[in-house]
Amino acid sequence: MIFVRDKGRMCNNILQYGHLYAWGREHGLTTMSMRFAYKYQYFHICDTPYHNPLTYVCAKYAAKWGLIPTVSFHEKDADTTPQEQQMLRHRFLVAEGWEARWYDLFLKYKKEILALFAFRERVTQPVDQQLASLPKADLRLGVHIRRGDYRTWNGGRYFYTDEQYLRPISQFISQHPDQRVQVFICGNDPSLDKEFFTHRLSSAEVYFPEGNPGQDLYLLSCCDYLMGAPSTFSLVASMYHDTPLYWIMDAEAPLTETSFGTFDELFRHIL
Repeated sequence: MIFVRDKGRMCNNILQYGHLYAWGREHGLTTMSMRFAYKYQYFHICDTPYHNPLTYVCAKYAAKWGLIPTVSFHEKDADTTPQEQQMLRHRFLVAEGWEARWYDLFLKYKKEILALFAFRERVTQPVDQQLASLPKADLRLGVHIRRGDYRTWNGGRYFYTDEQYLRPISQFISQHPDQRVQVFICGNDPSLDKEFFTHRLSSAEVYFPEGNPGQDLYLLSCCDYLMGAPSTFSLVASMYHDTPLYWIMDAEAPLTETSFGTFDELFRHIL
């Protein structure tokens, strides 16, 4: 069995586990996500065998005490043959690291990965009720505003202001003049200026869901289009229904139809 371990945020963990699940599936090996054994209890995977705190603790300390080996994937674009041979050789081991990547295998087993990360009813029910209570829209645009650690990550390259987020949202609305557009803005900025967006986007209906991370992810996955700074959160939201996603790589670039990409393309270019 491969015990998958890492420290990143929720959607980083989903993608990392997805790659190792796909590799294990291809080679007839069972995998278990140590992260989803005790944290982020929003998904079906948390109800599957071995995903419980006891298994997590046993694997954690078995690796810490050297009872089982650990293989690491920390080098970008490195030859992973030695690690793969080790995973095939040992009955139990821990695999860790963000650079575990098998894109083609991930896509091969994508439906199974999606099934594992299907949302629990306690996540979907309040969101479905909220959406059902709103007026019928022609288009739903989900926006993920990522701040927090983005102030310093990658030199603050993707730490955008409200004005910089507003620009592509406004362009999207203006490109659909005859359609009723609802904009759902989620993010990790507790001081988000909601009045600014509501006032400046007066031609659309603007909502600010205040759910937990699982509910925000599910809500974004229900939208027709997604946009936001490059982030695994918006990327995973697009994965569920192949939703067109615009990663704002350049806040000054004009928005066009070709600005939107798909999960199957974009997940090969995560940072």
